[in-house]
Amino acid sequence: MPSHDLRRLDSADLIIVTGASPMAAAPGGELTAALHRAVGRGSTVAALCTGAFPVAATGLLDGRRATTHWSAAAELARRYPAVKVDPDPIYIVDGPVATSAGSSAAIDLCLHVIRREFGAAVANRVARELVVPPHRSGGQAQFAPTTVPVVDAGPGLAELLDWAVQHLAADLSVEALAGRAAMSARTFIRHFTAATGTTPAAWVRDQRIRRAEELLERDGATVTSVARRSGFGSADTLRRHFRRARGVTPEAYRAAFRMLP
Repeated sequence: MPSHDLRRLDSADLIIVTGASPMAAAPGGELTAALHRAVGRGSTVAALCTGAFPVAATGLLDGRRATTHWSAAAELARRYPAVKVDPDPIYIVDGPVATSAGSSAAIDLCLHVIRREFGAAVANRVARELVVPPHRSGGQAQFAPTTVPVVDAGPGLAELLDWAVQHLAADLSVEALAGRAAMSARTFIRHFTAATGTTPAAWVRDQRIRRAEELLERDGATVTSVARRSGFGSADTLRRHFRRARGVTPEAYRAAFRMLP
């Protein structure tokens, strides 16, 4: 339960707006005014996860970059078109207003604020108490699930997709997949796109990224081995595609998400 009323905001250097499920209603005029006064005198307002919604409702995010949990990003953009919603980063600091993705990203944002105000030593000590990585860049991707639903794929294409997932290190070019489906390349691309909503190349790349994630989380193999087993062939190719898709290197992903025995 709160121990202070809204007058406490007039002397606060940092105001954290937490997320809620279901999402909190838009704040009233008194709270909106208090948040604007705080930002006006130089305080930081940090919205954690879906806390971005009530902050956006105050207008404080208008014209600013902001993020939220990946599953709510589209709704945030729909409700508040003046906000520059970016669903990828784990947190964003734009001037006096900061926003974060879900629970772990909220911790990352809070550690960033601690590091900014008190230095790395204090932030590292807090991270150690929480048993979390001491620093993850705000530009790191949220690692949202990217599975593309298959719509009315039909038994032949569904079987082919199942086979491809089990053989990601094989030749999965359009020509090779079309041959297995007994179609011309042009016909295969048309059927595939209609069924999945994406191209064969994009689908294969996504499946290979997901397999690489699993191996990096659960396996002690080298990045070169992960690249080969996930179908990317070389470590350089894996790094290029992984960074483009997830915003970090495979090594950084492993350091943050490795499952300990």
